[in-house]
Amino acid sequence: MIKAILLDIDGTLTNDNKVITPKTREALLKAQSAGIKLAIASGRPEKGLYKYARELEMDKNHGIFICYNGARVVDCQSGDVLFSHTMTACEAKEVLRHVSKFEVTPVVTNGDYMHTSNVYGCMIEYKGKPFNVIEYECRGNGYLLCEQKSLADWVNFPVEKILTAGHPDYLQAHYKEMQAPFSDKLNCMFTADWYFEYTAKGIDKGKAIDIAFKKLGITSDQMIAFGDAQNDMSMLKYVGIGVAMGNATDEVKAIANEVTLDNNSDGIAQSLYRHLPEVF
Repeated sequence: MIKAILLDIDGTLTNDNKVITPKTREALLKAQSAGIKLAIASGRPEKGLYKYARELEMDKNHGIFICYNGARVVDCQSGDVLFSHTMTACEAKEVLRHVSKFEVTPVVTNGDYMHTSNVYGCMIEYKGKPFNVIEYECRGNGYLLCEQKSLADWVNFPVEKILTAGHPDYLQAHYKEMQAPFSDKLNCMFTADWYFEYTAKGIDKGKAIDIAFKKLGITSDQMIAFGDAQNDMSMLKYVGIGVAMGNATDEVKAIANEVTLDNNSDGIAQSLYRHLPEVF
């Protein structure tokens, strides 16, 4: 029996226009009305998840946020923190010093601000169109921007994650060098073509879900999860039913229990109709 639905956002919950389609929204609201808990599992910070929570009424039903790729888990109605594991300030400084050698734009969130080395930086061409990655990340998550001359010198507090943004081709060519000093000390992964991120060792979506949902009395075999990218793989492996979107990468499809329609074709709704006939 499914008791929890776990959802990545970009490329999964939202379509290519970054909106939740009516059919998918209706399916998730019905599932919630039947007593099934919803959880958003994203690389995004907590602040960037509330707009989706309100749209899905998760803020009225103790929905769960798995933020920063699993570094923090929050009850979005009560604000209770169910799990938190950060990088130390020393680890963050080490990462930031290392990535300064590459043609990437690092970002660290703190309070209402995203801090970076160049608020006008990281304009790339993506799928034939100009795309300002920093503007996209900032506006999409409801943050203000602040420049720091040296992020490594400025950081003096624990950090949930460090995001580096860059051109997809450049990141593919250099990510192994970017992660090499931290392979045994931190988790390093792609969360989008233009993002390569760092979190504390052992931290990923699957680990955070395991710890937080045990507190809620929900076991892995009672969960269904949807994702499309590398940072979703630990989650899809952990749950009873791991579903790859039709637009997912080949490596995600390879480890999933099944593949549904893509994010523009209500893949989540179609899968839920099949697995939860009693709800629909």
